[in-house]
Amino acid sequence: MNRIYLDHAASTPMHPEVAQTMMDIMTGQFGNASSVHGFGRDAKRTVSAARDAVAASLGCKPEEIIFTSGGTESDNLALFGTATADGRTSGHIITTAIEHHAVLHACAELENAGYEVTFVPVNSFGRINPADIAAAIRPDTFLISMMYVNNEVGVIQPIHEVGQLAREHGIVFHVDAVQAYGHTQIDCQSLPVDLLSVSGHKINGPQGIGALYIRQGIRIQPLMHGGLQEKKRRAGTENIAGIAGLAKAATLASTSIEERWAHDMTLRQTLLKELENALGTDAFVINGDPEHFLPNMLNISFLDIGTETMLMNLDMEGIAAASGSACTSGSLELSHVLQAMDLSEDVLNSAIRFSFGLGNTTEEMEYTAKKIETIWKRLRTRY
Repeated sequence: MNRIYLDHAASTPMHPEVAQTMMDIMTGQFGNASSVHGFGRDAKRTVSAARDAVAASLGCKPEEIIFTSGGTESDNLALFGTATADGRTSGHIITTAIEHHAVLHACAELENAGYEVTFVPVNSFGRINPADIAAAIRPDTFLISMMYVNNEVGVIQPIHEVGQLAREHGIVFHVDAVQAYGHTQIDCQSLPVDLLSVSGHKINGPQGIGALYIRQGIRIQPLMHGGLQEKKRRAGTENIAGIAGLAKAATLASTSIEERWAHDMTLRQTLLKELENALGTDAFVINGDPEHFLPNMLNISFLDIGTETMLMNLDMEGIAAASGSACTSGSLELSHVLQAMDLSEDVLNSAIRFSFGLGNTTEEMEYTAKKIETIWKRLRTRY
């Protein structure tokens, strides 16, 4: 049986060069970067070089990068760290209804602590209207948190416009760029953002490592206390191999964005063309914005066939896809993103996310379309 992985938005296969970089560290370098002897200095140099590489991939200064355990910690540090900076205990936060749960659940906790949060809606394509952000701004608004690219439908959000609004009002602007990183060019020097979260395992790097860009001058209250690592902003012994792996993955991704975009677009178009030929255009609906999207993510509703039923049948054919965020796809809950888009019940109940990347081929897209056709015809005859 062919095994086809179409869930890169959840986690990506590690690039061989990243794996080799990490293996070199794990087998040849074991010092603590905080130690003053030669072994420690070697580890410190590895961390410093990695920081330089990640900063280069984001167009910022090395001292504006701190390493975390991944996107969730980066998001949490951005939100809780800003909310409690300088002794703040209340105030107003703006976010959107389609954020990753790392942001939504953090906002819920902040609400429980006495902060007020406005969840701005999206249109039926899953895109924010900057005017809605502007309308939500209050005198006590201190933070706007918004994703760059949605993790379920791949919609690119109007980051520049919202960032300009935040700058005009003196509001800290956090961007969850976990899905955008490595797929679209990010330049923090020209982008009006103050905080930006990224993760290693979305760009063919290791799991359990990420980074948070903190623009110089932005104050953050640490979540973890202990040592003096990361300039006192994130205590704990550095994950040297993970950091080196993230840096290698960041370099590989940031220097091949155009090639990746073209490759993913070819895969996307091939799958769609084959599905149209096999099922007809009336058999499925594409969820998301037809203009503002990343090509590596394709959310499709196969009408009249339930999400779990389609996913189970695809898995039996060796094809891995998803119903939405990897953090919630193990449950039977409907996607909060698609619900926020106010889609019809049949579209909501039949949505599948395909996400492409390293290792995928057009032949796999053709094979996947044929298997979907077989499944679709078999299941349709039962009703």
